[in-house]
Amino acid sequence: MRILNLTQHCATPDQLAAGVIDLPEEFRQELLELLTFEQLPDADELKRRAWRVVCLADHYVGAAAMIGGAPFFMAPLESALRRAGWRVLYAFSRRESVEETQPDGSVRKTNVFRHVGFVEASDPTPRATA
Repeated sequence: MRILNLTQHCATPDQLAAGVIDLPEEFRQELLELLTFEQLPDADELKRRAWRVVCLADHYVGAAAMIGGAPFFMAPLESALRRAGWRVLYAFSRRESVEETQPDGSVRKTNVFRHVGFVEASDPTPRATA
């Protein structure tokens, strides 16, 4: 499955191996501007930016879109992508602690985030049952 990366970060090697593709630089710069908020946005600004992201995504035929970023922007972005026919995914990673002994004998501990898979965004639209 091809998954279009619509986040501020380039895909990791593990994500690339899982089918994630990054936007080319010409579109990536615009994506970064749309995902970066320097001032408090109102609802109209969030909707406008979400639809602009959809326009960027629609240059690429993909089965799904990977999103992530400012929590207040994810619901409008999910909604716009879903309305345009995209399947919406979030990356799931596991934090692993890595210890490295330094030349002086001390131990440096760092956290490494390993890509594990994807979580599909649930559709909040209520469904009628028969």
